[in-house]
This record gives sequence, structure tokens and C-alpha cells, in this order.
Amino acid sequence: MSELPLESLLEATLFGAGRSMAISELSESLGYDAEEMIDSLHSLRATLKRRRGGALQIAEIGDRWAIEVKPQIADHLPKEARTEIPQKLLKAAALIAYHQPMAQSRLVELLGQRAYDYVRELAQLGMVDRRKDGNTRRLITTRRFSESFGCPFTERKKVKAWFREQVQSSGMLDGMVGAEALLEEEDIDLTVQSTLPILEQAEE
Repeated sequence: MSELPLESLLEATLFGAGRSMAISELSESLGYDAEEMIDSLHSLRATLKRRRGGALQIAEIGDRWAIEVKPQIADHLPKEARTEIPQKLLKAAALIAYHQPMAQSRLVELLGQRAYDYVRELAQLGMVDRRKDGNTRRLITTRRFSESFGCPFTERKKVKAWFREQVQSSGMLDGMVGAEALLEEEDIDLTVQSTLPILEQAEE
């Protein structure tokens, strides 16, 4: 064990990793038991929240934890410092999250043949999992998707329910007939680590 406070070790470890980490992984790496780790993570989250002018926050995603840029700060980062989902992939990502598990053939019906390219690129970004199902593929979101959108869940059904709740509470579907009308805006800039920026931008 280090002489440094566990909070400091956790902050440095999560920041340096640049990804979410499980409690078991953190415990093994830092040499503390799971209970101590959980207590310190909650303490670190409170510390970061109180830190005046701080740009970072602790996020709990399923059973994993990560340090991320606060949404209100991420919006002001220079473009080269952001992690972005290409604009052209936004509608496909949203439709998959909203309808998952979604048949790839259905996505093609909605978006045309370019949907195949969108799915391939989303899979390469680690946002979507493609599972063979007969003559098509079933598309579902991944842990990386949850991390990117600030979703606190990773289980498919919970992610779907959370995403739908966000969409409906935003009023995005008001006056729309059917889910095919979901997210029809083309010119939307999506910045990862913002809380559902799809909706914020689409309402503008």
C-alpha cells in the first residue's frame, strides 16, 4: 500500500487509465479491499464535486467507475481536444439505442444502404455490438456507448429504457408519428462525455 491517500491514488489511476475500471480491478491494482475502494470512490466523487473550478467528475457506469470531463466544461473544449462520434453516425447510433436489439435490416430500411457503413464504423468505435441473427444482425449498444453518453447502466434493457426516458422527457417526440421520426435533424454535433447531447442539440 502507498503512503498517499487512497483518494489521490484513485484519482490518478482513473485519470491515467482513460477508461472505466471495475472495483475488482482497482482493488487488485492498488492493494485495498473492495469496501475501502467503494468508500473512497464516493469520497472522491464528493471531493471533485466540491472542488472550485474543477473540470473533472467521477462517473459510475454499471459496476465500473471512470473520471470524465464535466459536461458543461466539455462543451467549451477546442474541437481537437474532444472525443467525437462523427456527425454522420449520430442518427444510426440513436436509433439503435432507442430500438435495441435492432435488426440491421430494419436500420437499412430507415437509413438506406449507407446504414451498413454506419454500423461498421460504430462497431469500430466500440459503440455497437453486431450479433448474427439468421440473415441479418442484431444491433445493441456497448459499455463504451453508455460511458460516452453518460448513461449509468450497461445492461441492454436498462440502457434502452434510460435512453427512451431521456428522449421522451426532452419533448423530442412531440407531434411525431412513430419512432421512424426519431432524431431527424442531420446537423447535430455530438461530443462524447456530454449528457445526452443528442437531445440538447436537437432541441435547438
